[in-house]
Amino acid sequence: MKIAIIGTGGVGGYFGARLAHAKHDVTFVARGEHLKALLKNGLTLKSILGDIHIPEVKATDKIVDIENPELILVAVKAWQVKEIRDGLKNIVGQDTVIIPLQNGVSAADELAEVIEHKNIMGGLCRIISKIESPGVIHHFGVTPTIVFGELDKKVTDRATEIKKLFDNAGIASKLSEDIEAEIWKKFIAICVSGLMAVSKTNYGEMRDLKVTREMMITLLNEVYALSQKIGLNIEKDFVEKTLSFIDSIAFESTPSLARDEWEGRPSEIEYQNGTVVRLGEKYAVDTPINRFVYHCILPMELKARTGN
Repeated sequence: MKIAIIGTGGVGGYFGARLAHAKHDVTFVARGEHLKALLKNGLTLKSILGDIHIPEVKATDKIVDIENPELILVAVKAWQVKEIRDGLKNIVGQDTVIIPLQNGVSAADELAEVIEHKNIMGGLCRIISKIESPGVIHHFGVTPTIVFGELDKKVTDRATEIKKLFDNAGIASKLSEDIEAEIWKKFIAICVSGLMAVSKTNYGEMRDLKVTREMMITLLNEVYALSQKIGLNIEKDFVEKTLSFIDSIAFESTPSLARDEWEGRPSEIEYQNGTVVRLGEKYAVDTPINRFVYHCILPMELKARTGN
């Protein structure tokens, strides 16, 4: 299958490497020194599930260079979706399928503002990974998984074929009949990233300290209450399940949002706690912990984006 990976960071680099290793025709979109390294040395994946080196890869910094992709995995940061969607529109064919893997709950809707709905599925991924150095991706936590599905909740032949493709490439995946609920389940869990950014803690420190654990639980309950007000089909014990999952994450692990904030880079805060605050106001759901987290991070975010 002809596959385009839009954004070759920790997410796109990992899944793209697995797909290329499975002999699919994969084109990676990257930039700067990372792109130069990919073209010169290929792509190296260091993973707790096994390392891969692909000596020759197809890579470009121009989306329009990609010809007739059958599957597009969008793996840029959530705030970059609006920046690349016009470029995607130019390469989407009649039967092209786009699966966005962003954090947050708005990627599919943002794509659908300029691209036909029929070309878009809902999607998310679970992985802890990063660019270790140009051309090198390091996966160091969580079993990498893609969850995807049709936005109208149907199980289609094309979705089933994509599931087989992931299976054959050794990528854990789930074909969902309610992808919106799945996206919100991840959204609930990742919103603790902002709390870690503010408190400068990793997963282990946040969950072990009584005060931050209580804040984390309240934060999760706020987002869950919002999901129920909106009408999403999420089980009543989901917060408890999420806490069990967080308690299982390696002690030293940190989410990308927190690392971005600590290192002075633009982050996805608007698409995580910022979204909770805005939707909370829209649906009359009080979200004081999320509001606190968002407003604490906002000054740092503005500095990262303006350079001031």
